[in-house]
Amino acid sequence: QVQLAESGGGLVQAGGSLRLTCTASTNIYAMGWFRQAPGKEREFVAGIVSHPSSTSYEDSVQGRFTISRDVRVNTAYLQMNRLKPEDTAVYYCTAKIVKGSPWSGWGQGTQVTVSS
Repeated sequence: QVQLAESGGGLVQAGGSLRLTCTASTNIYAMGWFRQAPGKEREFVAGIVSHPSSTSYEDSVQGRFTISRDVRVNTAYLQMNRLKPEDTAVYYCTAKIVKGSPWSGWGQGTQVTVSS
């Protein structure tokens, strides 16, 4: 079971930026970010596979958020720009251990709050 640790959440004004970091305890195939707002289901935000290089984004964050990864240190980053109040949620890091496996090994979550 992979262990994941997130950091980087906080409070920011609308239009601002935050960078989330997630470090995995071992090498894994893919890393991703989900988020869950109060009263809503957890939703996919972004994912990345390094070999071959591939990223995917939820439509509402496309063009504002960028996911990247440093495989040397088993770390993924989510750069969030032009944040909106509707981006407010707890953000969770997750992983796919091998190709074809489900998202698993959820981190503890980090709160992102965007004020209007």
